[in-house]
Amino acid sequence: MSLEGSYDLRLVALSVIIAAFVSYTALRLMERVHHAQGSARRLRLLGSSLTMGAGIWSMHFVGMLAYHLPIPMAYDISLTLFSAVPAVVGAAVGLTLVAHSGDGNQRFVS
Repeated sequence: MSLEGSYDLRLVALSVIIAAFVSYTALRLMERVHHAQGSARRLRLLGSSLTMGAGIWSMHFVGMLAYHLPIPMAYDISLTLFSAVPAVVGAAVGLTLVAHSGDGNQRFVS
């Protein structure tokens, strides 16, 4: 037995819009990290990481909501919210590496 699903194209489009908006916002925040010092730099990096991580998670969650199966589906709220942690941590690691390298590419070119 196989299940055939369908997509709500409006939610797929919303997922793409979220990804584009969040990427732009997080990268604009990273510009400000470059010009900041001390605790302001750390706070801006944290803000960028939270923005990017929450955006990655939101984009994927909306994408999952776009897929409909012919069976009942439910989400555990605590597990669903906890699933955002890897996205935020991954964004924090990636943005921290970029923020601490010379021009953003020096560390990865050698």
